[in-house]
Amino acid sequence: MTTPTERSAALVRDGLATLSPEAVTDADAVRGVLPVVQVLGPAALSYVSPDAFRSAVPGALSVRQLPGDHADLRRLEESAGEEGAEEAALGDITSPAFAVRAGGAVVAAAGYQTWPGRAAHLSVLTDPAWRGRGLAQLTASAAVAHALAAGLLPQWRARALASRRVAAALGFRELGAQLSIKLA
Repeated sequence: MTTPTERSAALVRDGLATLSPEAVTDADAVRGVLPVVQVLGPAALSYVSPDAFRSAVPGALSVRQLPGDHADLRRLEESAGEEGAEEAALGDITSPAFAVRAGGAVVAAAGYQTWPGRAAHLSVLTDPAWRGRGLAQLTASAAVAHALAAGLLPQWRARALASRRVAAALGFRELGAQLSIKLA
């Protein structure tokens, strides 16, 4: 559990103490014990070790490295829509972006944000018109390889089944769940 203040930590700790471990990621159960105004999740949390990582096989389109703040990444977020862009959080990456271009436009990209404890929290986004072609797996594979080379532990957070499938194809194992809330 992480919270922004000691006061909210005490409120959450006391409220969640009444729930079973399984119920802590159940939005309705949490709403029953805390003054929740917004919920994100639950989402599966997956991790991959260097020995379990299965790199994607490059296809006809190649992955190029871009600075994480490149303007073409913002255009990709626009094409994915507000909800898709927020879920992917590509704007938060601290690594380079690993991108695929088609017709000059970035149609898929991945990167990661380095978190405390040497975690590399992955961000992956594909233009809706280009989904289902293996581009998420291809770009994420490059980002995961980069994170592993830096001695980081790649973390994948996913709500959508398609995203969870991409993570599994790369060797990620689901080891937990996450529920994010905003308190009143």
